[in-house]
Amino acid sequence: MDCLFCKIIAGDIPSSKVYEDEYVYAFRDIAPQMPVHVLVIPKLHLASADEVSEVNSVYVSKIFEAIPKIAAAEGLTGGYRIISNCGDDACQSVKHLHFHILGGGQMSEKMA
Repeated sequence: MDCLFCKIIAGDIPSSKVYEDEYVYAFRDIAPQMPVHVLVIPKLHLASADEVSEVNSVYVSKIFEAIPKIAAAEGLTGGYRIISNCGDDACQSVKHLHFHILGGGQMSEKMA
């Protein structure tokens, strides 16, 4: 498989890991858009939210159980934003389901 995030999970590409468990891997974005910018990915390859099903949705559930732990560890006490891009029109650059945790400062109310 030629997936960047699968290679990061496997340890073939280095990352700045902030969290890991049986289902989830989280690491710092290499081009942060906020003081805190963490990517949270399932250890199972899913290209995007379009591939989530009853069979694999436990991975998404585990991601959303991990996100508050990651946010707390990163000191995001004033709030944070969670974003997942799905498909080319949304500018999904890596075709592996991932969620951005953004925080550490005041954000705009605009999403786009």
